[in-house]
Amino acid sequence: MMFRSCRLLARAGFLALTVAAAVPAIEQAQATEIRYVVNNTPITSYDIDRRAAFLRLQRQSGGRDKAAEQMIDQTLRLQEMRRLNINISPEMVNQAYQRFASGNKLSTKQLDQILAQAGVTSQHFKKFIEAQIGWGRVMQARSSNQGRMTEQDVVAKMLQKGGQKPSATEYMLQQVIFVVPSGQRGKLMGTRKREAQAMRDRFRSCDTTRDFAKGLIDVTVRDLGRFLEPQLPADWKDMIKTTSPGNATKIRETDRGVEFVGVCSTREVSDDRVAQMVFQNEEGSGDQASEEATKEYMAELRKKARISKR
Repeated sequence: MMFRSCRLLARAGFLALTVAAAVPAIEQAQATEIRYVVNNTPITSYDIDRRAAFLRLQRQSGGRDKAAEQMIDQTLRLQEMRRLNINISPEMVNQAYQRFASGNKLSTKQLDQILAQAGVTSQHFKKFIEAQIGWGRVMQARSSNQGRMTEQDVVAKMLQKGGQKPSATEYMLQQVIFVVPSGQRGKLMGTRKREAQAMRDRFRSCDTTRDFAKGLIDVTVRDLGRFLEPQLPADWKDMIKTTSPGNATKIRETDRGVEFVGVCSTREVSDDRVAQMVFQNEEGSGDQASEEATKEYMAELRKKARISKR
């Protein structure tokens, strides 16, 4: 897939994080025991303790029973990610962790400390992040494979709307990546951001981008082609929509380095394909629809899974 991070942790929930709010860590002297086995993957008492602490930090009730259920769900999701060859890199997880810390006005060290004091640990939270990002991609894959509307569905929708065929904005896009090797992010990120910002400020047309990139080290320019508005990735969508043709989005850090997207041109398109996509997007939009789709998928995974309690 092209540029994508994730719409992350909207429900992780502990936005009131402070060092003072962190509850004392659970005693870890107890022996770790296997509590559940999910398709040959063990879930230990240690895993459940960490998730129970995570729930307390979010001011959620339910205790160890709810923690155990969440760990079973997370294990099933991670297994489904592997089955679909969806891999979330450690770099992407670490970036999301850093953004979460910054969003709560904390350094990563402070967040590490809070999670440790609360008995959660940064490792447990990062595994949660990995599962959240990956599950979003699982659901996107499922939606694209299942959600095709028939011509009859499209006609019926048009009749409901008075016979009007919807239109959508089509974007011609170009991606610019200032590559930063994962092992040198701390050393090079500041410099690469300045270089990317300088190039972004000079951006006036997709035709001249490669000329600007000449002489720069480890800079990739990709012509992404045409994307209808419903096809835009969630983490770039707002920036692209507010960028006028001949300009570029703000720069942002990604797992590859520093990136921005140039909007080469836009146009309004209205045809059968657009109608199908717009109506389909309306059918599947909203938190409630997303939650229902997740519940259905998880019910399928649980039904097929071998889950044993020890």
